[in-house]
Amino acid sequence: LDFNTRQVITMLATSAALRAFSRRATTPGSTRAFASIEPYEDYGKALFTGTVADEYLQKHGASGEILKDPTWVQTHADVVANAVLDWAVDNGANVYCHWFQPMASSGVRHGQSGQVQNMMMQFNRTTGEPEFDFKGKDLIKGETDGSSYPNGGLRATHQAGGYLAIDTSSPIFLRGDTIFIPSAFVSYYGAALDEKTPLLRANAALSKEGSRLLGHLGLPTSGVIANIGLEQEIFFVPRESYYKRPDLQMAGRTVIGKNAPRGQEMCDHYMAPLSSSTAALGAMQEIQDECWKMGIPLKTRHREVAPNQFEFAPLFGTNTTQIDQNLMVMQIIEEVAPKYGLAALLQEKPFNDINGSGKHNNWSIATKEGAMLFSPKSLKEASGNDSAFAVVMAAVIAAVDSHGDLMRMAISSPGNDFRLGACEAPPAIVSTYLGDDMTSYLESVKNGSTAEYAPAMKTLDLGCSEILPFQVPAEDRNRTSPFPYGGARFEFRAVGSSQNVSMVNTVLNTITAEKFAEFSDKIEAGASPLDVAKEALDKHWKVIFNGNNYDEAMQEMLTESGVWRIDSGVEAIRTLVNDKNVALFEKMGVLSKDECEARSDVLHDHYAGTVEMEALSLIDMINQHIIPSVKAAGVGPLADLEAAVTTIKGAVGEIHAAETSYEKAQLARVLRLETMVDLRSVCDSAEEVVPADLWTLATYKELLFLDSHSDAPETPMYE
Repeated sequence: LDFNTRQVITMLATSAALRAFSRRATTPGSTRAFASIEPYEDYGKALFTGTVADEYLQKHGASGEILKDPTWVQTHADVVANAVLDWAVDNGANVYCHWFQPMASSGVRHGQSGQVQNMMMQFNRTTGEPEFDFKGKDLIKGETDGSSYPNGGLRATHQAGGYLAIDTSSPIFLRGDTIFIPSAFVSYYGAALDEKTPLLRANAALSKEGSRLLGHLGLPTSGVIANIGLEQEIFFVPRESYYKRPDLQMAGRTVIGKNAPRGQEMCDHYMAPLSSSTAALGAMQEIQDECWKMGIPLKTRHREVAPNQFEFAPLFGTNTTQIDQNLMVMQIIEEVAPKYGLAALLQEKPFNDINGSGKHNNWSIATKEGAMLFSPKSLKEASGNDSAFAVVMAAVIAAVDSHGDLMRMAISSPGNDFRLGACEAPPAIVSTYLGDDMTSYLESVKNGSTAEYAPAMKTLDLGCSEILPFQVPAEDRNRTSPFPYGGARFEFRAVGSSQNVSMVNTVLNTITAEKFAEFSDKIEAGASPLDVAKEALDKHWKVIFNGNNYDEAMQEMLTESGVWRIDSGVEAIRTLVNDKNVALFEKMGVLSKDECEARSDVLHDHYAGTVEMEALSLIDMINQHIIPSVKAAGVGPLADLEAAVTTIKGAVGEIHAAETSYEKAQLARVLRLETMVDLRSVCDSAEEVVPADLWTLATYKELLFLDSHSDAPETPMYE
């Protein structure tokens, strides 16, 4: 490299940026005629799929085509294991694990996954020399203790067997010295102990019933798949300040904290430049770089609305792969952040009075041949049926109206208690936005029209010659709707940022599969597809709402119309065991009654456990920080603070004394949303009067403003 190039390299602030520059460096004096992908050829090499898998499988007399048929686990397990071993060793790995997703992991389990890592080697018992030891049987199945994970009574110490089976729908991936084999986790009797197994069953139900309905609409298909794209919001805070907040360390959110003089009221953070004066940009660069190497297409990065809030978004893909990759994205975010002096907060509502974080679940359905069911043009071209799109949309609308309670259950993560309806996420009222254009079309179908739907476009002319007129969709965006249609997809906006979204997509697939099945039953009984759609639209029209979901008058109107509204996450979880929902899951082969009851208990325990950690953190903060600060300053509500500790301890004791998981969660919700909210004001009033040099907890001002509270890197980020 010439002198100038070396100078630029010394100015780069992160290892990720250095690697990126090295890729782009050219020979001195040369000019590259066209962009080349060669500098990025390591992207995707840590994912055993496509050309990567094909190259290694061919060495063993097979090809990547065999991975498309799940029966390879019976016919080619040893071949695939040999190829995986070669790939692993070539990439510096000699360890494998079955990588699975225990229930109730958000906010407490690092990476939200379980794994036991085993060397792919042994010593030869005769010669004592090391040799590789990784066979087909090791690849396709594993075993672990099923009783030591949340299981809702499905396992016990004397009935502890837990079994792992490779999920052939999601590729094996590699990180460091280890390969990770995505797996389902079930009990000795086949009961689901994880997040993934119900999703795979729901995928099967959707494919079966989707294929059946499409056959009636003139579109035979070999199967139907659900695709998703997940937008991941996070906060980055200074790690030094993070260490001065026991609540953030233990529970992921601030349970007290006086507002800073500045919040998000100036709308200054959203989409602002990713500043080189803080460590956030460097961390995001490295996160993206590592993800791309693992085959995770983490395409987008930007600032979000709240101070220190950011977002990543990938390209869409099949739901099992996207969920697996999202869990790794969250883990990588948490692991890279400390290298840059930051802590990453994934919880939905880490700070009061500013936006929380979501994980918008963009959901679509397609045939295996590529026809997109929510795209009117794609579906018409594939089926030749003008009304096919209306029939599919009617089924989805019917599903949302019939099972909005399950959709609300699926987003009942503890952190969403403080986020839903807070002018940053939709309220806990489950409606769908279609836009006036689409709504008018479906209304005409309801009234007997058989016309094809052609989405309208409009032209914007800005009145200047430098920018030519351009087209935009006729429909605006409605960010207040929990489930808006966005052209070829629905966006479930109410999903929480820390969630494993398997249950979200299990619900969407199951309720849609049920309606597809009901439509097919009626068509097979002699009804026309359009008449079935008209009947469904008539019955479920109330769930379509294109207005402002934040408007309290509109909320009241929707509630009175009978649209599902469940304000309490605890009560929403309880709907999982309602007769209607148990019957749905059993009918579609997704969850048994025992599995529904176990999962409900697990989710209630997770809620109560989360609140208990928050409450105990608050006790420690009052006793070890706030009371000593108040005493040192000689000002502040000392008696009220001492009484607060007694109140919290009593409430925690009541939770422990409750008999059922549901009752514990009910009491925990009262403690969290009533008692602790009131006591927060006492603590915040102390912070308001205690001098800053005597206040030992990090404040919102110190936590939330990297741009004004961080020293610039010693070397600039940009040339």
